[in-house]
Amino acid sequence: MKKNHRAFGVYGICVEDDKLLVINKNGGPYINRYDLPGGSLEEGETLSKAMKREFTEETGLEIEIEENIGVIDFILPWMWRDFTDVHHIAVYYSVKKIGGELSVPEQVDGQDSLGALWVSEKDVSMDNASPLVLKAFEWLRTNSLGIDAKIYKDWKVLK
Repeated sequence: MKKNHRAFGVYGICVEDDKLLVINKNGGPYINRYDLPGGSLEEGETLSKAMKREFTEETGLEIEIEENIGVIDFILPWMWRDFTDVHHIAVYYSVKKIGGELSVPEQVDGQDSLGALWVSEKDVSMDNASPLVLKAFEWLRTNSLGIDAKIYKDWKVLK
C-alpha cells in the first residue's frame, strides 16, 4: 500500500446574494457532498483554461476569472487503488458568471457533477460538504486561505 495519492485541480468561488455555487459531487473522496466546481487539467491545458472548462462542464455557466486567490492543500483518508490517503492540492480562483444557465451535466465517463446549486454558509457542514467548500467559506469570511495543509484524520467517505 502507498500512502498519498496526489490530486491537483483548479476550483472557482462564485458568489451571488451571499450564496456560494457548489456542485453535487458524484465521485472521489467527496462523493455525495457539496464541492466546488473545478477539477483536473487536461494534457497541455493551462490553469485558467481548465478553470473555465471545468466550471462550464459542471454547472452550465460561463465564467470570467477575477482573481487567483491562492493555493491550499488538504490531506484525508481515502482508500483508492493502492493508496490510503489523498493529498489534494487546490488552486482557488474568484470567478463571476458571465453567461449560461445552471444545468445538469451530461453524465459521461469522468463527469463527477450531478448539477449545481447555490448554498449559504449555514447550509454546509463537515457532514455534507468537501474541505474545498468549507475553505471557500472561510476565505469569504477572512480573505485568507491560510498556509498549512488542512488534515482531516477522521474524514468519512460517504456512500
